Amino acid sequence: MTRGAHRAENTPVEPDLVRTSEGMSCMSRTPPDYLTATQEALEAVRSTSPLVQCITNSVVVGFTANALLAVGAAPAMVDIPVEAGMFAGVASGVLINLGTCREEQRAAALEAAPAATAAGTPWVLDPVAIGALPVRTPLAHTLRDLGPSIVRGNASEILALAELGSGGRGVDSTSSVDEALTAAQLLARVSGGAVAISGATDVVTDGVSVVRLSNGHPVLTKVTGGGCALGAIMAAFAAVTPDSLTAAVAATSVYTVAADLAAERSALPGTFAVALLDALSEVSVDDIAARAVLA
Repeated sequence: MTRGAHRAENTPVEPDLVRTSEGMSCMSRTPPDYLTATQEALEAVRSTSPLVQCITNSVVVGFTANALLAVGAAPAMVDIPVEAGMFAGVASGVLINLGTCREEQRAAALEAAPAATAAGTPWVLDPVAIGALPVRTPLAHTLRDLGPSIVRGNASEILALAELGSGGRGVDSTSSVDEALTAAQLLARVSGGAVAISGATDVVTDGVSVVRLSNGHPVLTKVTGGGCALGAIMAAFAAVTPDSLTAAVAATSVYTVAADLAAERSALPGTFAVALLDALSEVSVDDIAARAVLA
């Protein structure tokens, strides 16, 4: 993720005036209005505090929980068999992150995903580091086929999830966002949800519409859990936003605008991580309006 402007590309409906970094220009706009939807979703998260169940990797549990609390949601790290399926039925949203695939977590994920679907609970799949690894990769494919509301990953992970690539360099991508776009569209059409590809410019698609977002800061890649926390925040926003594409766009917008704000305080990894939590707590609808450009 790099510093820049948010752009949304979609099928044109009618020309309208939109604000860009150069001023006002005539661009194609199409409903939904992602800027307004993002502001409304942020307010809804803060007013309802959705309960987000996280089956996530042990490296990032604390940071993920704190990011959810900062943005206004309520974290619940319920990640053991028997409890996981039960809790997915009452949670507002669910995150399944495959970063540390312990046996208990694998069983919990396979309980939670169908339970969430049965209960109508939106859930997010983050297929961390899949591709060549022999345990997490088939698990990710099984979870993919259970219909996640949102899939979030880097380009190499998205290609591997679509069985069109062999993965990246550990958790780092070796492919570009544009190289993974066709795979993301295929996955979205099959799942009926949205797919978000993280990169210098983030891309979100529902298989038809494509939204490009370029806020954020490179130091996010130097903070353990920077991407994992975004997956959890997507689950929180999906809990208050029925359209998966809009939820993923809104969560990404809020998170990366907060990263911009945090980087203005510190661009060093240690203090940036703390500043990001502060910024997630403070980011406002006015900040979204001023910093997120949708065109």
